[in-house]
Amino acid sequence: MLNIYTIVHVVISLIAIASGLAVLYGFLTNKTSGQTQLFLWTTVATSVTGFFFPFHGITPGIVVGILSLIVLALAFRARGRWRKTYIISSMVALYFNVFVLVVQSFEKVPALTALAPTQSEPPFQIAQGIVLLLFAFLTGLAVKKYHAF
Repeated sequence: MLNIYTIVHVVISLIAIASGLAVLYGFLTNKTSGQTQLFLWTTVATSVTGFFFPFHGITPGIVVGILSLIVLALAFRARGRWRKTYIISSMVALYFNVFVLVVQSFEKVPALTALAPTQSEPPFQIAQGIVLLLFAFLTGLAVKKYHAF
């Protein structure tokens, strides 16, 4: 059974992903998104709250959380100053959120768990590969299209 802390963490994560997709849409349409602050701060909250789950040594989740906070610090610094750095760093942070969403989906959704119980099977690898390629493509496109500041 999920505890309240887990539910809050998941809700924050889903808000971060949804608002991040709105920011990505703004980049692709060359419009400033009103979701930017929400995306950045909920992504910070997602990473920080992830550190308060029971500690069982350094896990991939902890590594992703640390890397996410690093790229978020860069995104906050670059916002309004260095357009390309801001776009890339914020989209890397969004990618990390989606990466973890895919991992958690394969762990928690029975149909996906059956396809890749150890997450080393081809369905999991293909899903993560598609997400990576999609984000690389969309981030490159966003860098070319977004000139709002």
